[in-house]
Amino acid sequence: MDQPPPRNARSFQSGAPIKTPPGLDARSAAVLREIVEQYVETGEPVGSRTLSRLLPMGLSPATIRNVMADLTDAGLLFSPHISAGRLPTDRGLRLFVDGLLHFGELSDEERERIEAALAQSGRSVQDTLTEASTLLSGLSSAAGIVLAPKSEGAVKHIEFVPLSSGRALVVLVSADGQVENRVIETPLGLPPSALQEASNYLNAQLSGLSLADLRVRVAADMKADRSALDSIAAGIVEAGLATWSGEGRGGSLIVRGQGRLLADIDQVEKLASLQQLFERLEAQETMLKLLELAERSDGVRIFIGAESGLFGASGMSMVVAPARNRNDRIVGAIGVIGPSRINYGKIIPVVDYTARVIGRLLG
Repeated sequence: MDQPPPRNARSFQSGAPIKTPPGLDARSAAVLREIVEQYVETGEPVGSRTLSRLLPMGLSPATIRNVMADLTDAGLLFSPHISAGRLPTDRGLRLFVDGLLHFGELSDEERERIEAALAQSGRSVQDTLTEASTLLSGLSSAAGIVLAPKSEGAVKHIEFVPLSSGRALVVLVSADGQVENRVIETPLGLPPSALQEASNYLNAQLSGLSLADLRVRVAADMKADRSALDSIAAGIVEAGLATWSGEGRGGSLIVRGQGRLLADIDQVEKLASLQQLFERLEAQETMLKLLELAERSDGVRIFIGAESGLFGASGMSMVVAPARNRNDRIVGAIGVIGPSRINYGKIIPVVDYTARVIGRLLG
């Protein structure tokens, strides 16, 4: 049974009309929107005199100060220090994203750039996802995150390819067409025939088995000494399967551009929060939570502050979308993590389109 999305999470729909949020009149909404947009652009508090010049409504600084005071009392703005300027709170950002944000549209050139970066032939699934994470980081000036769930489907083919002396490439092709590569160490002077023997043996054992089931069958076969492999080829088979044995069920999380999150850090407490975030990104439970968030969404989801449950860092936001294949099955989660002043209007359509491209490529 599908669960409803968590409160304060929003799915992105391109072209959705901008509406005045409940509880705000048009004047208050305009002031809040302008403060958030200036915050996204500069990161600095915005004062009433600046707003009076920017707003097209002809409001005096005194009137704007009264509106700002009301928005502050409502928990939507705060003053970072003793000054007349205001910044949005996480709640104010949420209200802005939910009702006041104007989403941009990707140009044909931007779409073609994303397609070209991800659709290069001959690339493994891992390389494609790594490129997607790097691409998102570059386009958003934040950290790009891509989660590929571990495939539990049937294995179609396994091949051992000789590389330089002492190394071989293990190529695994799943029944749904995904290709993964691993490099293993091999004995020096290993004859190519041993690699071919190992490939032939494993492919003869497949018959629609998942990787986990294949490991069980091979282990039992070798324990009973039924494999008909010589000791060298048997070692290659064990080494090849072992390259996947340590992976948990959450899949692989690829993060690129972490350094971008440090660019504006000037406070020790903020640095400690980021270090905690990096640690959580490496944890298995984070991967599972990201998959859960993706599975419960039809489109892009925006989490501000602690809303995602992945980290408690105020001043941080995450934009994430599911990548679904042609059968509507989740094949990954795509997104960015950055400061709360990220350019939501630009980043949301980028994440949305990148997730669609990844879903198509992997589906």
